[in-house]
Amino acid sequence: MRADGSVDLDGAATLATFLADRGHDGIVVSGTTGEAPTTTDEEKLALLHAVLDAVGDRVRVTAGVGTNDTAHTVELAKQADAAGAHALLVVTPYYSKPPQEGIREHFTTVADATDLPVLMYDIPGRTGVPIAYETLLALGEHPGIAGVKDAKADFWQAGKVMARTDLLWFSGNDADNLLHLANGATGFVGVTSQVAPEPYAAMLAAADAGDFTEVRRIHRSLEPLVDAVMNLTQGAIMAKAGLAARGVIADPHVRLPLVTATADQQRVVADALGQVVLA
Repeated sequence: MRADGSVDLDGAATLATFLADRGHDGIVVSGTTGEAPTTTDEEKLALLHAVLDAVGDRVRVTAGVGTNDTAHTVELAKQADAAGAHALLVVTPYYSKPPQEGIREHFTTVADATDLPVLMYDIPGRTGVPIAYETLLALGEHPGIAGVKDAKADFWQAGKVMARTDLLWFSGNDADNLLHLANGATGFVGVTSQVAPEPYAAMLAAADAGDFTEVRRIHRSLEPLVDAVMNLTQGAIMAKAGLAARGVIADPHVRLPLVTATADQQRVVADALGQVVLA
């Protein structure tokens, strides 16, 4: 965002290039942890085009299209497909607390709407309802549903679902990355990894090589930064503060109801960045 609250498309392209240059093999545009709730459909499309134009031939670009209205989600999915997105991130419908059958039909309806692979986002702390074990097994049979972004932290259930389906598993909570990777996850969709992409790329490379001593070392070295980004206030607020501290974005502005990081919060994240090896 610019200081006047408008969307900074050039800044989004710069950020996407920064991440791709430093090891990200995928980028999510309009994730719900960020500012998708306060951007218009037109702004989401413009952001998607900006990122695809910047890095779409280098990384997989996933469009966040989840809402608590299935018809609107389908509309956004078709919009992202037409724009050239490589995949869709679809969060469980929030606030309305649908039953499991409604959750199942929501995901299958969206998956049927395009040929793009769907990554389901399971985050009951924000949506009010989990995707139940039996629902995950059923959805895992759908050819258009490729995986799960898991912010539920039920590692026992995650392992059982991975063993019984072909769903790709991604940690959806920065503090859980180590445990998910050790449990067989493919990777992670992170917040702090935007601020410090270099060590996160190294962590995933170590996991792919089976070197979990190194995975654990990197994970623990990132604890001060994860605490600063994820536990001080809302994650998008602090991610932008960290990116501004690194000089990647010009302004850490966010839209209401989020509020821009205070000077003290900006100092905390800058100090935490100073403790992380970024080379």
